[in-house]
Amino acid sequence: MVAPRSGDARICYNPAVMKAVILAGGFGTRLRPLTLDTPKPIVPIFDRPFLYYQTDLLRQVPEIDEVILSLNYRPDHIEARVGTGTEAGVPVRYIVEPEPLGTGGAIKYASRGIDDTILVFNGDVLTTIDLQAVVRTHRERRARATIVLTPVENPSAYGLVETDEQGNVRRFLEKPSPDEITCDTINAGIYVLEPETFDRIPDDTHWSIERKYFPSLVERSETFVAYIDRGYWLDIGTPADYVRAHRDLMTQRCPLGPFAGERTATVHKAGPCDVAADAQFDGPCFLGAGSVVGPGARIGPETVLGPGCQVGAGAVVEHAILWRDTIVDAECVVRGAVLGARCRLAHHAEIGPGVILGSDSTIGAHSRVPGTR
Repeated sequence: MVAPRSGDARICYNPAVMKAVILAGGFGTRLRPLTLDTPKPIVPIFDRPFLYYQTDLLRQVPEIDEVILSLNYRPDHIEARVGTGTEAGVPVRYIVEPEPLGTGGAIKYASRGIDDTILVFNGDVLTTIDLQAVVRTHRERRARATIVLTPVENPSAYGLVETDEQGNVRRFLEKPSPDEITCDTINAGIYVLEPETFDRIPDDTHWSIERKYFPSLVERSETFVAYIDRGYWLDIGTPADYVRAHRDLMTQRCPLGPFAGERTATVHKAGPCDVAADAQFDGPCFLGAGSVVGPGARIGPETVLGPGCQVGAGAVVEHAILWRDTIVDAECVVRGAVLGARCRLAHHAEIGPGVILGSDSTIGAHSRVPGTR
């Protein structure tokens, strides 16, 4: 174990208690129109809010006795869906920023009055990381901050984080040119932090943890440790990556959720469904509770029918994600699209790849929305 740097020996951990903060205050702009009325933390992955995939991981760490959701955009929608955390499996408390404070400002605002170690999660990260191992590394190194890093195939497209042989963070490289690339690791949006370091973050001020707080640790030669995780990691913040998350879960590239441990081409039913005897399925695909699939309909691979969806006679739905209570009438075709909640496609409508319909959209009979790819 590397000896602590000057000053780090003063850290007094309480091994029995930790808090978790999920930064969930973003507007979800890249996911619009899906996020116009559904904040990104509660967009559905199959039939569960995305947030629950993060609380599942946080439950790995028994010392965490509370999850604090740092919110700004439509906090009432999130609280109405998540409540006190009973369904999430961990007590949940809400902190609403008076205005967007940036990542550093939000963390400080959410952690007021807290002296315990804090585990921070960006609100758009899907990962299989071993959080107990991250916390163990933080404590063994008596770190003031620990950052999780993940490798990427194309380092030139990202800001990189460089470490030394002992795992200490040395510097941050903002989208380096090819001759400046010295590593392939980027910030994974997961941190373990000691609140005693937050005094450098001004109160009620927009402040970046990535651009200001972390560099201050390096400049002051404080123990700032990297934990490199080479498992699954995905930022679901764009429509393409939101779709990819479902595909990776269904194919078990990310071994979480309802398909974990099942056969590759599984047709997963989350509850009772009304399926015609001659309906055709080509898995993997997901049917939410209460789904209806009519005579002669075909549900193709990598398709998600949210709870209460209806697919009419002879319709084809493949490589598509339908949020709850969406109706696809007879002889419709939906390929490669994402349809928000309570959409209605009248008979013989066709929706092409890449199309995204916001919730409560209606497409008339025989209409065609050709798609973007």
